[in-house]
Parts: sequence; C-alpha cells; structure tokens
Amino acid sequence: MNKERELSKVQELVYELKVSDAMKSNVISVGPATLMSELREILKINRISGTPVVDSNKLVGIISIEDFIKWLADGAKDCPIKDKMIVNVMTLFSDEPLVHAVSKLEQFGYGRLPVINRTDNKLLGVITKGDIIERLLKETEIDYHEEEIHRYRASHIFEDIIADKTTIIFRYYIKGKDFDKAGEVSTGLKKNFSRLGIDPQIARRAAIASYEAELNVVIHSDGGEMQVKVRPDKISIDVEDTGPGIADIEKAMQPGYSTAPEWVRELGFGAGMGLSNIKKCADKMSLTSVVGKGTHLKISIYMKKEGEPHEIKRDS
Repeated sequence: MNKERELSKVQELVYELKVSDAMKSNVISVGPATLMSELREILKINRISGTPVVDSNKLVGIISIEDFIKWLADGAKDCPIKDKMIVNVMTLFSDEPLVHAVSKLEQFGYGRLPVINRTDNKLLGVITKGDIIERLLKETEIDYHEEEIHRYRASHIFEDIIADKTTIIFRYYIKGKDFDKAGEVSTGLKKNFSRLGIDPQIARRAAIASYEAELNVVIHSDGGEMQVKVRPDKISIDVEDTGPGIADIEKAMQPGYSTAPEWVRELGFGAGMGLSNIKKCADKMSLTSVVGKGTHLKISIYMKKEGEPHEIKRDS
C-alpha cells in the first residue's frame, strides 16, 4: 500500500467526527451583568478557569481566570463582567470537522473554545483538548473490537496534547473460582496499555499488579470487580471482592504465605506471592479487609514520579 495514502485511525477520526461529537454541552456560563466579585466563587465552585458570557442564549464574550487576576491587580473595583470580558471570541461551529478544533487549540494555545450554532450563534457547548482526547480514545477502543489496527498507537495523543481532565476507565467483573478464565482481565488490560502508548515499564508493572489482584479474587473470593483508571499522570487499579476476607493482613503480605486450599495449589495457583508482588509493582497500595465480607485493594502506579508509602489496614 502507498504510504502516502496510509492514514492512522486518529487522523481519519479527526476528519470524520464533528466538533459536536466531542464537545461538552453542560456548560457553566455567566451573564454580562454578573459582577466581577461574584466570578471568584463561580470559578472556584465549578473548578473551571474560564467561562463563556451569554446573553439570551447567545455568546457575547468570554471571561477567564487571567482576566479576574488582572482585575484584582487593577484595584478590584467591582463592575459587571461585560466591562472586563473578551468580546472578540474565537469560536467553533458545532458542525465543523473535529480537526478544526485540534488546529485552533494547538495554534493559538487556548485551553477551551466555545461551540456555537452556525445559524443563530447560540452557545451549544465548550470543547477542550481533554474532550478531544477522550472522544478519540473511546472511538478507537470501539474500533479495536472490530478490526486489528497494527500501525496505530495513541502515544502521540498523550505526548503532543496535554489533557486537562482525561480519564479512561476500564471495568471488569471477575468470577470467583473460574480458573479457566483467570488472567483474561489482565491480558486485556496489557493490550489496552499498549494501545494507549503507555511506557512499557509502567505498563508491565500495572499488568503484573492487575494479574496478581485478579488471581487473588479468583482464588480467595466469591467474585469481585476491578476498575482501572488511566490518566496522563497515573494508573489507578481498584479491586473489591466479596467473600471470606483476610483474617491477618500482615501475614498475607509475607512472601510465600498462602491460605489457598491444596486443590488450588495443585492447579498451579496460590503460591502466596500475590500481595508481595503487587507491593513491589505499586507506587502506592492500600488494602482493607472485613472478615466475612470481603477485601478492597487500591493500587496507584505513577507515570513519572514516585508514590507515597504503602498503606495497609484491617477492619475487624
């Protein structure tokens, strides 16, 4: 195949998808008569660094944390937002190709862009780099179930675009005592880590930790759930099961200690290295257990920095 005609899946998607496919429609906005003194709480409560200014559902400007700081520096004399807002706002139409949003955000360095209706200029939403990444990764995840894409890796998404709020979530149910499927969850996660372009060493640690956690649920419980969150700064693995729980966590953490029955060991499982292996792989680990109810394990693996000390608890 002619290499000039080969497009990565992401390149195809940014031309196929529209801005409306990735934007967030639940927009926090203010009116032009809103006072600057009120803006601080609006930004703080909603954890945003800027907001569109809307009058009769139409975009008339935008106000940012930078504008607020400048207002403070100038003496903080109270006034309507319309006196300090940016009027000539760069916008996107909802029916534009997503590639236009990528280009404008990269070229001009904006954190967000308002999205309006082409016919009446009504505000429909806001789009950020994080929104674009989230949509692209969701689309490619669906596509991986339909075809095997060997050339595509999403590493450049994380490297070239700094996502401000991207979190990819994987959820799995793990059936207790189902040894035929033991390891399938962690195998699937390992593939997803590779597709996301995560550093191989980080991915390996996360895969090992998830494998050992998965086996512990299979061996020692009636079943449970694993939720894995992938963010640009860390991978979080949360595993919760129902079952007998752990009577002595300190002993369970010792290498070689196992409460697995003999028949499980004969199958090649339950060597007693699971929790200690997880501890070696994790930057942060929290383990709680209630005897007769179940166990809750939390693992954090940071992309670039060291984590905090391991935390081990037992609830009786």
